[in-house]
Amino acid sequence: MDDASLFGQEIEPILVAVNLPELGARMDPIDETGGLLHAEQGLLDSDSPRRLSFKRNPPRLQTPSLVGGLRSKLRNYHLARKSSQGRSTAVYQGPSHPERIDQYDPATSEWAMEGTGRRVAYDNFSTIDWIHDFSKERVRIRALRALHGPRGLLIRAFDATQAWILVFLVGAVTGLLAAYIDVVSEWASDLKEGYCRDGFYLNRKFCCWHVEGTRECSSWVAWSEAFGADSGTVAGLWAEYFMFIVFGTAFALGSAVLVRDYAPYAAGSGIPEVKTILGGFVIRKFLGGWTLLIKCIGLCLSVASGLSLGKEGPLVHVACCVGNILPRIFDKYGNNEAKKREILSASSAAGVSVAFGAPIGGVLFSLEEVSYYFPYKTMWRSFFCAMVAAISLQLVNPFRTGKLVLFAVEYKRAWHGFELPFFVLLGVLGGVYGSFFIRLNLRMAAFRKNSWLQHWAITEVVVTTLVTALLSFTHPFLRVSSVELVANLFKECVETDTDFYGLCADPSHALASVIKFLIFSAGLKIFFTVFTFGIRVPAGIFIPSMAVGACVGRAMGIGMQLWRRAQPEMWMFAGCKPHEQCVTPGTYAMVGAAAALGGVTRMTVSLTVIMFELTGALTYILPIMLTVMVSKWVGDALGGESIYDALIHLNGYPFLDAKTDTVWNTTAGSVMTRVEDLDVVVAAGCTLGDLEEMLGSTTCKGYPVVDERGTMGLLGYAGRAELRYALDQARSSGIPPTTPCSFADTVLHEASPTQHTSPLAFSFDDDDDIDNGSASPQHLDLAAWTDHTPMTIGPRFPMEMVVELFKKMGLRYVIVCHEGSVAGILTKKDLLRHVGVEKLSEK
Repeated sequence: MDDASLFGQEIEPILVAVNLPELGARMDPIDETGGLLHAEQGLLDSDSPRRLSFKRNPPRLQTPSLVGGLRSKLRNYHLARKSSQGRSTAVYQGPSHPERIDQYDPATSEWAMEGTGRRVAYDNFSTIDWIHDFSKERVRIRALRALHGPRGLLIRAFDATQAWILVFLVGAVTGLLAAYIDVVSEWASDLKEGYCRDGFYLNRKFCCWHVEGTRECSSWVAWSEAFGADSGTVAGLWAEYFMFIVFGTAFALGSAVLVRDYAPYAAGSGIPEVKTILGGFVIRKFLGGWTLLIKCIGLCLSVASGLSLGKEGPLVHVACCVGNILPRIFDKYGNNEAKKREILSASSAAGVSVAFGAPIGGVLFSLEEVSYYFPYKTMWRSFFCAMVAAISLQLVNPFRTGKLVLFAVEYKRAWHGFELPFFVLLGVLGGVYGSFFIRLNLRMAAFRKNSWLQHWAITEVVVTTLVTALLSFTHPFLRVSSVELVANLFKECVETDTDFYGLCADPSHALASVIKFLIFSAGLKIFFTVFTFGIRVPAGIFIPSMAVGACVGRAMGIGMQLWRRAQPEMWMFAGCKPHEQCVTPGTYAMVGAAAALGGVTRMTVSLTVIMFELTGALTYILPIMLTVMVSKWVGDALGGESIYDALIHLNGYPFLDAKTDTVWNTTAGSVMTRVEDLDVVVAAGCTLGDLEEMLGSTTCKGYPVVDERGTMGLLGYAGRAELRYALDQARSSGIPPTTPCSFADTVLHEASPTQHTSPLAFSFDDDDDIDNGSASPQHLDLAAWTDHTPMTIGPRFPMEMVVELFKKMGLRYVIVCHEGSVAGILTKKDLLRHVGVEKLSEK
């Protein structure tokens, strides 16, 4: 191959093309860091334009070092031909047998068709560039389509199946992890009351599997019996009380210590952060391997401790951790953050599927609540992933009941028309509770974040657990786990069932006392949950909210039952048969649970389907829909934000809610950062030292590239991370600070589909410098690291449309231009600040 075919034209100065490695995005599934990593670096063969990538555990490469050996390698360049002026064009041919190197980005000539420039890995707490990642995918697809013959057909077929393989694996692993969490948490929770004589590893249910009921099971040893006291005596009660407190506190302490020492991101629900990540934000370690491991172990301990929390929300975090680790198998998803978020959306559906036994509800939850970008193909993959997760959990069958969750129920009686107003009342109470709870919990979270309490996280967990255990032991409804409480409140009273502390009592005076007991239980549950949700242990809000609503709903159902008994001839009960039960209190508990959960999370469609899949009763779809809608209306009227959105804003995450509408009377010119306050990069005229000084004196995430400072004509946009990486590589290669830098896209425009140019090009004055080993580059070409097609708008562009652009296209910034000249820049941070100011002004 001669120079004419290689370069397309004669180049007067000697051009040395050097492919520099680029920072990759792949991370180890256990140990991740947010900083830039060191890796072995080398030069690539010009005829084989593969890209180096930095990975957590890079392979041992026997390639020349760019840092220490650039000048020594200049002697090995092949001189292709002499020009008429006696100069020659030299291109380094690379090692004769280069080692296999993983690819990160394709060759530069392909990126010339996109114009978005190349990128380094996203920094921690940064926003991804959706447009660039979509461009990267288009480049990859074009390379696949260029493969011909049977080999190309097989490669494309395998590429098309990678997504289905991933979602299958995510669903299967999520189902197995959910089964493990169910079994371990149930065993540890029962350990607070006693142990199994036949096997210490058995919980109470499996220990007494052969017994009808568990009250007279000889295999189960209560702690009072273990200490040699009768369970009904004062000594026996004190022994059981003591062990209940000790084990509960020990479990919570163990969970808090694991979270503090190994995975701080494992604390809490995780849904606000998952929602932010799916919106394009990067939080290193949040979905890593250590977080997954500690989340699973800590969740078992915190649920078993008896705290007012649930495991359903954290299971979404667990599933997304799996969905973040497994895509590293395939570079298609491991090296593309936008594509990876398609798998994360499917993972969140799998999390809800195993949490509630509701695969369809999981898909709708992912669509309605957490996903920012949800194309049609993602919906099908989410459906498949949720289905596989539910099947995996069903095959394990952790409860040996055939049910995916403990509180799945079936109702035999239908509802009546006179009950609708009371269902609406439950919706109103649910909305009021949701707004009340969110305000109290946010105040507690703000106090925890900005006071001395943030330095005493372990002490807070221990004190909260002690108070919860001290008050819960004497209260039978709160002594059991929240899941068991909800399951018993949902149940329909039949003759063969065991009465759960008087819920199915016959005398009217007994039921009246149960109503008071339920209301008191709901009040205590609210008190516990306000202080528990937010402490440094894995904790969810779904089940505690459902427990509160179920208590109130069951109390209302029992009240309706007593009313019907007292006045059976009343016109309201005309449709009831005389000697049959007309009111089912369990359905009121279910509707109340949906109302309370809807008031806290503001979910609608997904919550309705989840409750339908829990009960399997199509008859109760209408009451649930009505209750959930009323709950959301009341909650929005009183508060406006769900608990997850409120926590996102409290933590300062850059999340732009795609569901909110904006009506302002402002333009982009009034919100943008003006060009007078900006640092810009001149395409030709700045030196390496000038760029170093600019990066050291500013904190901007990027800089507009202009033709000259007088006209300020826009040529592109250079990101800070890309500039820093390129300049670090140039400095480590011995390039002097006085070297001129060029950002013009001539290299990109001159590239042909068969020509592979380098991200950095060093132009030398004479070939004698190469022989003497004293070559200094004439200029440093940074065009490949520049986005030559930034989104631009005018100063009079309405801010409502700007917001829509950021929502629909996932932008990080837009350049504001007036008659072709840069007038300013508007970043996502500027936009979110403006949104916050407008919300405050509306209030």
